Amino acid sequence: MALKNSATGYDSAFEEDEKLRQRQQERHSLFNRVRQYQPGLPSRSVLADEASREEGRRLRYQMSNLTAFERHKLLINQYVLYHPGSTAVLQRDTSKDKRDIDVVRENHQFLWDMSDQVDTWEKQLARRYYDKLFREYCICDLSHYKENKVGMRWRVEQEVVSGKGQFSCGEKRCGEREGLRTWEMNFAYVEQGTKKNALVKLRLCHDCSYKVNYHHKRKELTKRPGKSKNKSRGKEKKKSKKEDKEEKGRTEDEDINKDEDGESKEEEAANIWKGPAKLTDEKNREEEFEEYLEDLFL
Repeated sequence: MALKNSATGYDSAFEEDEKLRQRQQERHSLFNRVRQYQPGLPSRSVLADEASREEGRRLRYQMSNLTAFERHKLLINQYVLYHPGSTAVLQRDTSKDKRDIDVVRENHQFLWDMSDQVDTWEKQLARRYYDKLFREYCICDLSHYKENKVGMRWRVEQEVVSGKGQFSCGEKRCGEREGLRTWEMNFAYVEQGTKKNALVKLRLCHDCSYKVNYHHKRKELTKRPGKSKNKSRGKEKKKSKKEDKEEKGRTEDEDINKDEDGESKEEEAANIWKGPAKLTDEKNREEEFEEYLEDLFL
């Protein structure tokens, strides 16, 4: 079919053939396109990378909607699930942990001096424990008395309440309450590399007293006689026949001096308000306690 060119006005029988040739070439290029070579399935590394990228996108979207604490819990749970057994690395080393009683045992001293420096918290703890002890009587261990080895410590509150070491035998395994005797002994010991001495008191029964005096005779403490008893005994010793005669003479002189005493009393009564009142010596509470506990503590 011939077509007419509008610009020139000429007809061409080959114009249609050229367009048909172009169409055929396009159609041929579609069918005979060169394809790239692709060998089978992709490798595992490629799949792992793609999976990690997809998982990262999913986690980022999930974490964007969580708070900081929820995000922390999620990460910890995932770590425990995906890495079993690796949490042992996170555990703290407890081999060097110490209890309070271990610290007290390491820093304890039988006697503390006021000049001792308490510069660490361990020493402060041991010093506070020492201040709470009752240091009137000791508790002793006589299991090695034949080797002349005696262990001693101060009493604690529970032992003071139960009377252990004072109203019962001070040996830690003995509970005898009859026939107790009080002994004072020089306790020599080595503490923190230094030798120390201390005078301590023990209340022991007959058998334990024999053990503590097995090598050396200790000093026994007895009850102190009261002040009133000393005064009465002194007065009884001073009495003699001469005093009896003096008493008879005094009765004769009393009648003569009655009038003089009456006059002197009147003068004293009149002079009471002229000077300050005479203060009587009153006893301290500590002195009253000492008198009250005089027979209790030896």
